[in-house]
Amino acid sequence: MFTLNGLYHFSRWFGTLEWSINHKRRRGFAQGLERVFGADLSPRRRRRITRAHFQNTRCDKVFTLIMDLLPREQVLERFHVDPRALLDNGLSRSNGVYIALSHHGPHHVVGLHLALLGYKVAGVRDRKEGALRRFIEEKYALRYPELRRIRMFYADAYPRDIYRCLNENFLLGTALDVHRKRSAHQKTVPVTIFGEQREFLTGTLQIALRCGATVLQGLLLSEPGFHYRLQLLGPLAEPETASESPEVLARVMQEYADNIEAWIRRYPAHITRA
Repeated sequence: MFTLNGLYHFSRWFGTLEWSINHKRRRGFAQGLERVFGADLSPRRRRRITRAHFQNTRCDKVFTLIMDLLPREQVLERFHVDPRALLDNGLSRSNGVYIALSHHGPHHVVGLHLALLGYKVAGVRDRKEGALRRFIEEKYALRYPELRRIRMFYADAYPRDIYRCLNENFLLGTALDVHRKRSAHQKTVPVTIFGEQREFLTGTLQIALRCGATVLQGLLLSEPGFHYRLQLLGPLAEPETASESPEVLARVMQEYADNIEAWIRRYPAHITRA
C-alpha cells in the first residue's frame, strides 16, 4: 500500500495521533525535558519537542518491524557512520574497538547495521529481553545470515567472552548510563549529568582499557526518511597509555556524561531516559 517514503510519512502521522491522545506518556516525557532544561523551556517549544519525540519513536518502531523485508542495499543506504575512519583506524590496531552507547535514541539498531557493513560485532544487554525483540531478531537472522555472527552477552554473566571478543578485534558496544546495579559485583563511578550526581557502570570500559582497545562514544540520531546516523566521538582514552586507574575512569566517565548532556540539549526529541 505504501512506498518506503509514504510509510515514513504515515508513521509520522501516526506518531502525531499518539501524541494527541496519550497524555500520560506526554507528561512523563515533559518531566524528562524539565530535568534537562529546567524552567527555560517555553510551552510552545516543549510541545514541539514532545511531538517530534512521538513521531521519531513511532518511525523507529515501524522501521524495526519492516527491516527484514527490505533489500540489503536499501537498509545500508539508510545508515551512516560519522566519521567511519574512527572505527577503521581503531580496528587497524587489532585490539578491538569499544563503543560506549547510551539509552537515548534507537541504539538497538546500531549492531544490526554494523554487522551488515561487514564488522564483527558484539554487545552486552540485560538478561530480561522482550519476547517481541527476540522474535524480530530471529526474523532478521533469517533474512541476513551474517547477523548470526553477532555475539550477545548478558550483563550479569562472567566477562571471559568479552575479553575474547576484544582480543579477536571485535566491535563491542554497551550502554553505560545504567541507573541500577544488576549484581553486587558490578562497579560504578559517580558522574554529574543534568545537574545531578548519578552512578554509571564501568565494567566493560575497564575491560576495554585492560585489553588496549580503542574507546569511542556512539550517539545515534534519527533522521528523516528512516535514516540513522551514528555519531562517533573520541577516542575517550589513548589506548597506548590509558590505564584503568580511578583517575582515568573518573575522567573518561565524566567526559562520556558531558557528551550525552550536550547531545541531548541539541537533540532533545531523542530523550528516552533523563
